Amino acid sequence: MKIGTKSVLFGAHQFLLHPLFVAWAWWRLFGLPFDPRLWVAFFVHDFGYLSRSDMDGAEGEEHALLGARLMHWLFDRPRYVLRDGAWIENTRWRDFTLYHSRFYAKRHGRPVSPLCMADKLAFVLTPRWLYLPMVRATGELAEYMQRQREREAAGERQFTRTEIADAEKRWHAEVCEFIERWVAEHKDGREDTWTPKIQHADGRAA
Repeated sequence: MKIGTKSVLFGAHQFLLHPLFVAWAWWRLFGLPFDPRLWVAFFVHDFGYLSRSDMDGAEGEEHALLGARLMHWLFDRPRYVLRDGAWIENTRWRDFTLYHSRFYAKRHGRPVSPLCMADKLAFVLTPRWLYLPMVRATGELAEYMQRQREREAAGERQFTRTEIADAEKRWHAEVCEFIERWVAEHKDGREDTWTPKIQHADGRAA
């Protein structure tokens, strides 16, 4: 089973738990989510991780496409709207879902959507005692911490279980702190200057 599928089934993007934390985050940021279309977006925005072989690599970064297509098919009606004297395709809910990904938005030169803010804050709201066992079980934590381990490993040194557990908790705390600052800075819709463009091993820029 690929890591993306495991993430949706019982990991960081578990198909029942994660949407509820996203809804809680939305409530804290923007008020109660009364629009049923929001709830559909909360549940489908990460479906694209299914069958992905990585979370943050070239495949994982395309995960936003599936949920965006579903939202477009379900809710972007009429298909075309008149704007500034021209008929253009209605992509309101597609873009709302597609640009919940900071890196996807950065790659295409688009602002992140409000769903991005709730999605990121959901990470902070998910208790560490729940989150870490889930991402250990799926293998996600190993990928998320890979760069940090490379910086700290100093060759082939083997870490004890206690050191690994401490590193995991430290990583989680640091990410939570960064996300809280990022959301506070960008929740009003200002340009995201914090998220870098990244270069994959295959040479493709993201």
